[in-house]
Amino acid sequence: MATQVAEKVAADIKRGRYQVGETLPSEAQMEQMYGVGKATIRTAMGELKRMGLIETRQGKGSMVISTGGTVPPVTIPRAIQQRGKGSWFLPEMTEAEAPAISRTSLDGPPAVHLGQQDQDAISVDRMVYDPKTGTRMAHRTFIPLSTAAEAPSLAEAPEVPTSEIYEQLTQAGFSLSFTEHVTARAPFPDERMSLGLDEASPLLITYRITADAEQERPLLCEELRAPAATCQLTFSLTPTKAPAKRTPRRRSASE
Repeated sequence: MATQVAEKVAADIKRGRYQVGETLPSEAQMEQMYGVGKATIRTAMGELKRMGLIETRQGKGSMVISTGGTVPPVTIPRAIQQRGKGSWFLPEMTEAEAPAISRTSLDGPPAVHLGQQDQDAISVDRMVYDPKTGTRMAHRTFIPLSTAAEAPSLAEAPEVPTSEIYEQLTQAGFSLSFTEHVTARAPFPDERMSLGLDEASPLLITYRITADAEQERPLLCEELRAPAATCQLTFSLTPTKAPAKRTPRRRSASE
């Protein structure tokens, strides 16, 4: 029954009964409209979220975010530009609150990507949002103490914009390269609360690793967590040359 309710609401959204940005009727109203119980309505809302048609905001109800067949409303550009020697530019996001700085022990994916399991690092946590839709995202920067030891200014002011961190690493003599790892999972309880999600909303996660290109040594990890149903990542891809094939050496007659 929940699937049938979800299909009816989805059809209403697609034909314009509910417009993008409009809040759906409350759960109590929808129970009366469709003659079903609260559990059925909540399951139907979960289906609509998985379809990318709505999102639920705490205290505001369920809002239509797409009519179906369209891209998510929030585009997150992941481009990095180098402007001259040591100068970097990348899109900055609007901060919802001041960053929080702490000392942590690396574990999980950041530790794996950095190759520093259980090593100490500086963690800078930011809550950012999209001004147009209010979509909240969590950004965390991990600066291993081994990296901060070679670029002391990072330990003194780790909360500076990411472009300045790249600049300081360049000034410390590193030639930077970047790799992005993208995955998804169900949100943890604290993530659901801070980002305004529920159990049915998947979480999009990226790990950007900044490395020393010459030594192929990871220096920095940036983690971004965003609602998968409403956000899309946009990358600029630079083609790379395939490694040259080595021609087998022919043996001479004397060998």
